Amino acid sequence: MENRTDKNSYTILFAIGMVLVVGALLAFAASFLKPNIDENKRLEKQQNILYAMGVNENDESNANFVSTADAPELFKKYIEKQLVIQGADVVEDKEAYLIDVKKEQTNAKAGNERKLPLFVGKKDNKTFYIAPIRGKGLWDAIWAYVAMDKNMVVQGVFFDHKGETAGLGANINKRFFMDDFIGEDLKNNGTFKGIDVAKGNADPLNKDKSDNEVDAIAGATITGNGVSAMLKSELKLYVPYFETLKN
Repeated sequence: MENRTDKNSYTILFAIGMVLVVGALLAFAASFLKPNIDENKRLEKQQNILYAMGVNENDESNANFVSTADAPELFKKYIEKQLVIQGADVVEDKEAYLIDVKKEQTNAKAGNERKLPLFVGKKDNKTFYIAPIRGKGLWDAIWAYVAMDKNMVVQGVFFDHKGETAGLGANINKRFFMDDFIGEDLKNNGTFKGIDVAKGNADPLNKDKSDNEVDAIAGATITGNGVSAMLKSELKLYVPYFETLKN
């Protein structure tokens, strides 16, 4: 008697059944875990924004966020306004930090007017303007939160990446690189210029804050170029808003 389980049709039906079962389980797990995933993303964004404006737990050499437990209260304490800039319109939005920068970049390529989130914080009687930006590194996406004063002088940054090379481009989220940006002027003689991550920079200790350059990470030229391009193309979009702060 023929064993029905030896038939190709049985194998195919079994495989289809397993795919449907596994797919259903994965869909259920994704749906069940979505609130936790969304909450973790929300807390991470709050930590990144706070880090950029100097609300962190850094030690002498390492970059450390405030805890996820403390982030919501500290965010309320230090962030006074959340703004959404869209063309000439600027509105307050308490959930501006949830705006997906990647989606907004895609919408802009399709010809839609992009929404630019901007966070206004105050610490030690000093006002910070924190912009979330996104770009392309060597292998995948890179992103940053850049804190500026009203003159677009950098007060702090946090960089991160999706898949840069360990020990090379991945070091953009290390303090020895990020701290170099503090005090750098994004403008030159009043005109927006951005900041170049410069290989062979003649100022390796980064004492000159008016040269629009920081020293590159050795062996990470393409990632550094991506950081430079991101800072220039993304932060330039905020210039019209900062011009209004002069009035």
